[in-house]
Amino acid sequence: MSTDATPTAPGRAPLAGRVALVAGGTRGGGRGIAVELGAAGATVYVTGRSSSAGRSDLDRPETIEETADRVTAAGGLGIPVRCDHSSPQEVQALAGRIAAEQDGRLDVLVNCVWGGDSLTDWEHPLWEQDLDTGFRLLRRAVDTHVITSRFLLPLMVARRSGLVVEVTDGNTARYRGSFFYDLAKSSVIRLAVAQAAELRPHGVAAVAITPGFLRSEALLEHFGVTEETWRDGAAVDPNFSHSETPAYLGRAVAALAADPGVMAKSGRALATWGLYVEYGFTDADGSRPDFAAHWAANLEEEHGPLGDPL
Repeated sequence: MSTDATPTAPGRAPLAGRVALVAGGTRGGGRGIAVELGAAGATVYVTGRSSSAGRSDLDRPETIEETADRVTAAGGLGIPVRCDHSSPQEVQALAGRIAAEQDGRLDVLVNCVWGGDSLTDWEHPLWEQDLDTGFRLLRRAVDTHVITSRFLLPLMVARRSGLVVEVTDGNTARYRGSFFYDLAKSSVIRLAVAQAAELRPHGVAAVAITPGFLRSEALLEHFGVTEETWRDGAAVDPNFSHSETPAYLGRAVAALAADPGVMAKSGRALATWGLYVEYGFTDADGSRPDFAAHWAANLEEEHGPLGDPL
């Protein structure tokens, strides 16, 4: 990754002057990443299908405008753009808008589109699953990433600088419990590997990253808690006491984006539990969750090791 971006002056936010796109920034990890990029000083385009104009078929209350407002409140500039990343036409228009508004500049591309919770079948093996539902999950969770990179990468290649972040679940070859879910999440890691290989000659890095046990809005609701009372969720699942906020993932991505040596990590599948050691960031409450360490100490005997690196 070249270092032609605006140098960081003493006391200046490390990503001041940088431009980022968080595709799938409406909620969860995407929102956490967008806000922390903003806290580091970046201009952040926040995209998704849920906006003040109407909800997506996920029918959740979070909106891209809310995320953009949080980006700005954190110290950056949030710009919400409603976009269906399964539509090449809409993504191409988004790329044109960013190019026009930012003089062709895009420093960080985060592919965090998911939308597959309601489509994941955790109960049945492949031969008993509905194919249309499974393929729909893959279109949402994998095709959207490919489409987004197809139209946004030219901005980075032209400047010979940038970082692509593919957000996934897990960074090893361990089976993730459901055929299509596993295929989607492991495929996203391969997207990072493939992009890294093709982008390296152009000075652009690409990585995959996973959080640990992420306390998304939906997961808090599932446990019947709020962020203020989240520890009560451990009564339902003791592992929840080792969960982390979306800010932790966001701070990991912000640290990567500010690292002038990030090209050395290009093509790797990274995790919050490794990056906090290297970069020294904390979660929102000052803690440093390490889900891999928790797994090794408490879950490995029953469930086996997390697995070999992909």
